[in-house]
Amino acid sequence: MLITITDIFEHMFNLTLISIQILIIFITLYYSSLAIIGLHRKPENKGFAPSNKFAIVIAAHNEEPVIEPLIDNIKRLDYPRNLFDIYVVADNCTDRTAHLATKAGAHVYKRFNQDKRGKGYALEWMFKKLFSLNHNYDAVVIFDADNLVKTNFLMEMNNKLCEGEKIIQGYIDSKNPYDTWVTNTFSIAFWLMNRLIQLSRYNLGISNTLAGTGMCISYEVLKKLGWGAHSLTEDLEFTMKGLAYGIKTSWAHDAVVYDEKPLTFMQSCRQRKRWAQGQIDVASRYLIILLRKGLKEKKWMYVDAALHLFQPFFIMIATFFLLIQTMPFMQPYYVNLFIDFIPGLLWQVISGTITVFPIIALYLDKVPWKAYWGLILYPIFMYSWIIIIFAGFMHRNRKEWDHTVHTRSISYNEMLAEEKVSTNST
Repeated sequence: MLITITDIFEHMFNLTLISIQILIIFITLYYSSLAIIGLHRKPENKGFAPSNKFAIVIAAHNEEPVIEPLIDNIKRLDYPRNLFDIYVVADNCTDRTAHLATKAGAHVYKRFNQDKRGKGYALEWMFKKLFSLNHNYDAVVIFDADNLVKTNFLMEMNNKLCEGEKIIQGYIDSKNPYDTWVTNTFSIAFWLMNRLIQLSRYNLGISNTLAGTGMCISYEVLKKLGWGAHSLTEDLEFTMKGLAYGIKTSWAHDAVVYDEKPLTFMQSCRQRKRWAQGQIDVASRYLIILLRKGLKEKKWMYVDAALHLFQPFFIMIATFFLLIQTMPFMQPYYVNLFIDFIPGLLWQVISGTITVFPIIALYLDKVPWKAYWGLILYPIFMYSWIIIIFAGFMHRNRKEWDHTVHTRSISYNEMLAEEKVSTNST
């Protein structure tokens, strides 16, 4: 029997698509299972007395409208005032950020460097300044200048440090969830990530991921590892760097930081494109390292981290398969596992889970009912990730930092009042 080049091509094409389908099935089932685990909260030890001393670092670039409310908020946290100091690195600022931060009571350091621009460089520069002060800090907490912070934040981080955790991520809430449909859907994305991914990983005892703000890092670990995270997603980079050294990131579900979400769809696209570029960059350096580490040490924590880094590539691969499925003339040349081998009932259950779980997650975290309206447009926000990830992949070698302008000047008490009105109105 003569085997032609066409036969070989068809065989390889079939094997490739079968492999892609197995990958899609595995990752879909894995993250669906992970979401189920996030519906439960395991008990936590909250009985520790305040003992850890914190250096709170705020990276700020032209943050004149928002810097004072944050510093005022931090000064009023429910934690002994002698156990934390506030530092602001005014990075390449051309406005009154440094003046207002000083006036508000922070220790301000001005940095000017047009060659090494971006939050990662600013933080590393500030950490070196901290180390030179030779103060007796136990941990560094990092906030963005546009944030507001729940008053128990440092107490929650103190509890985690007393339990022996070294790197901790707090709960990312929204400062402006009802400003526009974009801030609403963006907020929903973070709420779901908090509950169905971050809390799930914490429940399993595997590593969480840092999220750019609301981060707490042991002073000892920061000095030992060094920061060294200069990518467009410096938070993800440091997470994976810590894991490469065997140090996982933990989760503090009750340590809440309120982040300002972008107002327009295009602003959100630019921000997410930067995240996609950064994740692809970090994946190129850490994905294989962590996968090998996981297989060698037989620890799922590292494999899960590798899967997290693989997500942009997974979305591109899944999109390719969906395009193939829209071409009827290709169907005779590959085995469709979704149709031929997997019961339709299973996919109906998974589809139902994907539909219902967001509602359950929002309910469990007591998100005001007004926010649920964003679920109607949420699919638009999520499917836009496909185009954004392809754009991020095409521009993966670009390192230019795209600063997000923050304008939502609101105090912590004003935000709580708005939240109360939203809750009562529903």
